[in-house]
Amino acid sequence: MSYRAPVSEMMFTLRHVAGLDGAGAVSVEDADAILTEAGRLAGDVLAPLNRVGDRHGATLSNGVVTMAPGFAAAYKTFVAGGWNGLTADPDHGGQGLPQVLDAACTEMWNGANLAFGLCPLLTAGGIEALAAHGSEDLKARYLGKLVSGEWTATMNLTEPQAGSDLAALRTRAEPAGDGSYRIVGSKIYITYGAHDMADNVVHLVLARLKDAPSGTRGISLFLVPKVLPDGSENDLRCSGLEHKLGIHASPTCSMAFGDRGGATGWLVGEENRGLACMFTMMNNARLGVGLQGVGVAEAATQRALAYARERRQGKAAGSAEASPIVAHPDVQRMLLTMKAYTAAARGICYLTAAALDAAEGPEGKAALDRASLLTPVAKAFSTDIANEVASLGVQVHGGMGFVEETGAAQAMRDARILGIYEGTNGIQAIDLTGRKLPLNDGATVRAQIAAMRRVAESLLKAADSDLGHAPARLRAGIEALDQATSHQLASLRSNRPEAALAGATPYLRLFGLAQGAACLAREALASRAALKAGETDPAHAGRIALARFFAENLLPATEGLAQVVIDGGGFLDDAGAVLTG
Repeated sequence: MSYRAPVSEMMFTLRHVAGLDGAGAVSVEDADAILTEAGRLAGDVLAPLNRVGDRHGATLSNGVVTMAPGFAAAYKTFVAGGWNGLTADPDHGGQGLPQVLDAACTEMWNGANLAFGLCPLLTAGGIEALAAHGSEDLKARYLGKLVSGEWTATMNLTEPQAGSDLAALRTRAEPAGDGSYRIVGSKIYITYGAHDMADNVVHLVLARLKDAPSGTRGISLFLVPKVLPDGSENDLRCSGLEHKLGIHASPTCSMAFGDRGGATGWLVGEENRGLACMFTMMNNARLGVGLQGVGVAEAATQRALAYARERRQGKAAGSAEASPIVAHPDVQRMLLTMKAYTAAARGICYLTAAALDAAEGPEGKAALDRASLLTPVAKAFSTDIANEVASLGVQVHGGMGFVEETGAAQAMRDARILGIYEGTNGIQAIDLTGRKLPLNDGATVRAQIAAMRRVAESLLKAADSDLGHAPARLRAGIEALDQATSHQLASLRSNRPEAALAGATPYLRLFGLAQGAACLAREALASRAALKAGETDPAHAGRIALARFFAENLLPATEGLAQVVIDGGGFLDDAGAVLTG
C-alpha cells in the first residue's frame, strides 16, 4: 500500500488543536486546498519513489553523487510547485504562509518519502538562519535561490572527533583579506552534502578563527557554497557516503574543505557567535524532525491497518471461518496504539508550530517561550513514538513484516535515525529539563500545564459514557506531570542538576503523554460538539474513541513515570559499581 496523506485529520488537528481559524494569513478553505494539493504530490510523486530509493540508494563515483532513479525529476516537480518556500518572506520569493501549515506539509513529504523530505527540511533551516543572521549581501545573493529551491542548503556541524560535543570542533577559518575566509577541515554526517538534484549546494559550516576562545564560545558560522559567485567550483568535495541502516536514498556525506588551500566562505553573523546562528537552523530542524516522526508513524500505521484488514488468520470470537486479523483484540490494541500515538504526536507538533506563528503576533515573547518549551518534546516524543509505531507495524505484519517485501521493515529502519540526529533525544530531555523548565522561573511550563488542566475540566464537564474513564485519567496524568515538574524545578533550584538530569528522559516522556492526551481530548470535545450539532461524519466517533483509548490505555504510564522522575535518581550512586570493570 502506498502512503496517502490524511488531509481531513490534519485539518481537524490544525483547527481544533493548533487553532487555525482563518483569521490569520490563510483561510480554512485555502488551507484545505493547499493540503489537498500537497497530499496529491506526496502520494502520487514522492511515495512511489520511497521503495526505489531504499533499494538503489545514493551513489558516489569519481567525486559525483547520483541520486536514486526518479529523485531528481521529483525534486524539479516539487520546486516547480512552489513548495520549497511556503513560509519564507515574500520579499525573497516565498509565500509567507503560517508555520503551522508548513508543518502539515512537512509531515506529508516525510510520510511519503523520508529520504526525499530531508532535502527541503535542511534547506528550510538554512533559509531561516541566513534570513536572521546573514549580511544584506549574502541575503541578496543566496536567499532567493534557496527559497525557490533552485539551490539547496546543508548544515555542517559534526566532525569525527566531536560527535555532539561542538566544543571539540577543529575546522578552522582564516580571513582572506577581501572580506571572505578560507575554510579548512572535515565534517561528517552531512545530509545532502552533495547530490544531482540542484546546481548548487550552500553549506553552513561551523569553524574556528585563529585565537578564538576555547569551547563553544569560539565557534563562528560561515556560508560556503559548492559553486562560487563567479561560477567556479569551490575547494570542497564529498569524500565519502555512509552506508546506513535506513534512509538509503538520502546522501549522508563526509565533506572535505580546503584540499587546495582553503574553501572560500563568508561569515554569517558575528565572529565567535556562530553557535547562536546555527541554533536558529537547528531549532527549525528539530521541529521538522518531530514532524518526520509523525509522518513515518502515519505511513507505518496506514500500511499495518491495510494489511490487517486483508490478512486472514485464526477465527475471531463468533466467527465460523478465518477472520481478518484486524478482528482479533490484540491486533486491535496494537493498531489503536499506533493510531493514538501518531495523532498525539501530530497534535504536539502542530501546537509547537502554532506557537511559533503566535510569536510573530501580539503574544510575542510568551508564545516564543511556549514554542521553546514544546520543541524538545515535539522532537523527542514524536521520534520515540515513530520507532515504537514502526516496530508495532512489523509485529502486525508478523513474519511478513520481517522481510523487505511489505515495506514494514523499511519504516522501522528509516525511523531509527530520527531519535539520533538534530540532537539525540537524550539531549532533548536535557534541554527540556535544564533550559526550558526554568524559563521565566518556571512560569512558562506552569502556564502550559494550566492550559492542559482547562482541557481536562472541559472533558469532565462533558463526561458521558462514550468518554469512559478518559476525564479522570487525563486529570491524573496532568497531576503526575505537575508533581514531576515541581521535583525537577526544585532540584535545579537547590543546585542538584544531576538529580534533575537523572529523570530528564522519563520526564520528557511524561510531558509528551500528558500533552498528547490533552491534544486528543480537544479533538474529542470538538467532535462531540459536531455530533450534537447534527454532523454525521463517522470520523467524529472515531476521534472520541481514540482519545478514550489513549487516556485509558497509554496515559496511565504517567503516574509510574512521575515516580521514576521523583524517586529513581538513586542509580547515580550505584552506576559506577555496575558499569565499571
